[in-house]
Amino acid sequence: MDSPDTNPLTPFSTLIRTASHSQHTEAENSSFMSDLLGGRLGVTAYRRYTEQLWFVYRALEAAAPALAHDPVAGPFIRPELARTACLERDLAHLGGPGWRTGLTPLPATEAYAARIDECARDWPAGYVAHHYTRYLGDLSGGQVIRGTAEKNWGFDRKGDGVRFYVFDGIGSPTAFKRHYRELLDALPLDDLEKQQVVAECKRAFAFNTAVFRQLGEEFPLSA
Repeated sequence: MDSPDTNPLTPFSTLIRTASHSQHTEAENSSFMSDLLGGRLGVTAYRRYTEQLWFVYRALEAAAPALAHDPVAGPFIRPELARTACLERDLAHLGGPGWRTGLTPLPATEAYAARIDECARDWPAGYVAHHYTRYLGDLSGGQVIRGTAEKNWGFDRKGDGVRFYVFDGIGSPTAFKRHYRELLDALPLDDLEKQQVVAECKRAFAFNTAVFRQLGEEFPLSA
């Protein structure tokens, strides 16, 4: 029996999900995220994590207008996904009106954003790989983070501090994710480029893991 990696009948969205599963799990189970979700880190660590997201989404969304009519990336550019303004509102809540002062990306975040910029400029299908790993994750596991943050640090439900995780423009996340996967399945790519996109998804998860690792170094759990 063919594996999902070799069976030509396997939908591309399934291929991406199964091929990157181990990298996805590694990113989700980082010690930093485990400590954050377990309530063992303070709101300062949550703010620092949110700052890193701002650098990543600024790269993703700054490229969106130029890719809006691209035959590969264009169908994925949806205004209801945009997160930068929500992140800025969260950061203003967490850090006050001067939240940008002294704001710096971790080296891993800087490398991550630079790779998104590179793909957006030179390889639209690679940009889709990063788009997929971020936004579908936000619509899924991101909701766990929102609930935990509201509980741990007293944010209003779906209010300032967690607006990044609130998609007001998406009525049914389940239906949206199903449509998104249909777009992945319809990508006009040959088999070689599909393999390259899968590899880029794995790379995206590796960037996330590196960011979590450096956040963990910055916020070691004091036992």
